[in-house]
Amino acid sequence: MTFTIALAGNPNVGKSTLFNALTGSRQHVGNWPGKTVEKKEGYLRTGDEDILIVDLPGTYSLTAYSIEEIIARDFIIHEQPTAVVAVVDASNLERNLYLVAQIIELEVPVIVALNMTDIATNRGLTIDADELSERLGGIPVVETVGNRHIGVDALTRAIKQTLAQPPLPALRATYEGPLRTELDRLEAVVAESDAIPSGYNPYWVASKLLENDEGLTTKLQESGASELVQAAAEARARIEEATGEDPELIIANQRYQFIHQILDTVVVRPQSAVVTMSDKIDRIATHRIWGVPIFLLMMWLVFQFTANVSAPFLDWVDVFMNETVYGWGLELTAALGLGGTWLQALVTDGIIAGVGGVLVFVPVLLFLYFALALLEDSGYMARAAFVMDRVMRVMGLHGKSFLPMIVGFGCTVPAVYATRTLENERDRKLTGFLATFMSCGARLPVYVVFGAAFFGVASGNLIFAMYLLGIGVALLTGLVLKNTVYRGTPPTPFVMELPPYRVPRPRDVWRQMWERTEGFLVKAGTVILAVSVVMWLLLATPSSAQAGTFNDVPAEQSVFGVLSGAVAPVFEPAGFGSWEASGSLLTGILAKEVVVGTMNQLFVDQSAASPDAVEEPDTSFGEELGASLLGFGEAALLTVQEVMNIVPRTINLIPVVDIGEISFFPAEAEEENTTNLQTALRASFEDSAGSVAAGALAAVAFNVFVLLYVPCMAALAAMRQEFGWGWMWAQVGYTFAIAWLAAVLVFQGGLLLGFGG
Repeated sequence: MTFTIALAGNPNVGKSTLFNALTGSRQHVGNWPGKTVEKKEGYLRTGDEDILIVDLPGTYSLTAYSIEEIIARDFIIHEQPTAVVAVVDASNLERNLYLVAQIIELEVPVIVALNMTDIATNRGLTIDADELSERLGGIPVVETVGNRHIGVDALTRAIKQTLAQPPLPALRATYEGPLRTELDRLEAVVAESDAIPSGYNPYWVASKLLENDEGLTTKLQESGASELVQAAAEARARIEEATGEDPELIIANQRYQFIHQILDTVVVRPQSAVVTMSDKIDRIATHRIWGVPIFLLMMWLVFQFTANVSAPFLDWVDVFMNETVYGWGLELTAALGLGGTWLQALVTDGIIAGVGGVLVFVPVLLFLYFALALLEDSGYMARAAFVMDRVMRVMGLHGKSFLPMIVGFGCTVPAVYATRTLENERDRKLTGFLATFMSCGARLPVYVVFGAAFFGVASGNLIFAMYLLGIGVALLTGLVLKNTVYRGTPPTPFVMELPPYRVPRPRDVWRQMWERTEGFLVKAGTVILAVSVVMWLLLATPSSAQAGTFNDVPAEQSVFGVLSGAVAPVFEPAGFGSWEASGSLLTGILAKEVVVGTMNQLFVDQSAASPDAVEEPDTSFGEELGASLLGFGEAALLTVQEVMNIVPRTINLIPVVDIGEISFFPAEAEEENTTNLQTALRASFEDSAGSVAAGALAAVAFNVFVLLYVPCMAALAAMRQEFGWGWMWAQVGYTFAIAWLAAVLVFQGGLLLGFGG
């Protein structure tokens, strides 16, 4: 027999941390059947037996509104897990026990994981776990601190004991008055009905019908239980007539009274409220005036960290992939007798140059995801949503909508799916539409390579500007939609519990870094590889018989060059009307990571590394490997140097302030390392725009277009799945138009203002 344990709880109670602690590396991440909300499963080994652990989406109650709440509720009801581990925040028991009470009423075995007990202690709270267990009907209550692995063994033992013993009688809230009378009467009617789906608890069905649960009511009507639905409507009418209140509100109030009675004997509170460190920090971090500047400062530091601190490793990977590995590819293919053939060109100029040009930016993504993981694990991301609530209301949304947008900084696809946490369909559509303007990690390599090529150590400024511009365009777009499509529709209320600040755990930070970067690497090995091969074939195929032969044709006269050249005039007003730039944007529709890979294939001249030169190498394999290892060490030292220079560079933004930067190497050894791609880009854009200054302006316009134009195919598929074809095509048309207009305004406006030389 396979046992299944469901992990349920409110958002931000440490449920995922406990899931990781219980299952370790024995996890699987997929999607719920028929859904695209992430589903986490793992196995807990107890002796010779594996227990399946399912991490349910966070929910505040079983009265489901959002899709994630519906999934959590339906899993418990339909899948009927062997037991449910209800994870609660020990420092906020009143709010958390509401969900626990609802789960207990389903008559499923329950174990309460009293998590974050260290935070409760810091707040002066004393909780009697044994008394709480007794007041909840004898169910196990285990004190845990998930992020420090405290109590995990005790929780495992409690799970084993629960699985080995018969379930305890269900504990029910002590409902009173007309509600009690009607609930008992309706429960009896439900129990006798043949139209109730199997597995449904009559008591739970009766209470949900009195709460007028829309989802359950619709399901019962479809199953032929219309008479039961009508009986419930009559019962609600009698309750409202007798009390003057809505039955749903009465149920919630009496359930909370039940919880208060329990807590009065379980929790001892300090005589005066304890002001925690989190409270002190929030007085500044969530201040109505200082909150937004602090958020912008945090984003500035993140992108300075991402651009400059990762730069030494970016340069090292670039040399390793595009020179060392490229040379090894030439040597290997020549040794196999393929020198000078189209197969050698496919391997080196197609696969290594295309995929390698993208893998160069793995250090950039690692540093970005590291910084975001620190903010998320520390608890600041929730504050960002709180701080941005007032800003979001300008667009008719609320702070909770900002969370999917923050997810969009990593990838647009999960950002679109993250809108499922929103209860209102209008909020979901509008948030999903605006989330595409958040600069995803796939766009970051484009900013990095252009920033390094045209602005050097100031490249972080370009990256920061792109992220701010994305937020700004989202705000303006939301404002327009609010006053047109959604005119007169007020934003829904915003209620959010802020988790306490925590010191991020290295293991959790690394897990987040790797999971997100792994997706990029998988894409590099599949989508980007496929696009690189197709790109090479199009570049190797002449557009006409007069243009040349296969694998011996000028790039601009290849099929890809001719197609790109046909589109190029559209971008001339924006300053980047070359066929190479246009071709990079076309392939970027498939995946934004491909933009850099395409550029690497188009701009970088690899002809210098000919097969003839490989026959008499200047260095041996061992010498090249040793040089690469030495370069890695230098990159590590330079990374430390760049971390230390973040502070002076940030302070130097203040006028008349000039703090010296730290340097580990002599000045002559710190000459700017410009990669082959960056050198080629600078020459191409300067030539296309007509001058050095105009080339830099055109480069900025190109990045603006990359930021704003249509997201990747995977994101479009997510939009179609979530919101329909019409909304997806509206998004495609709007993003192309706004991207072109913004790029033209940047370039032409810059020329008028004299920035083009």
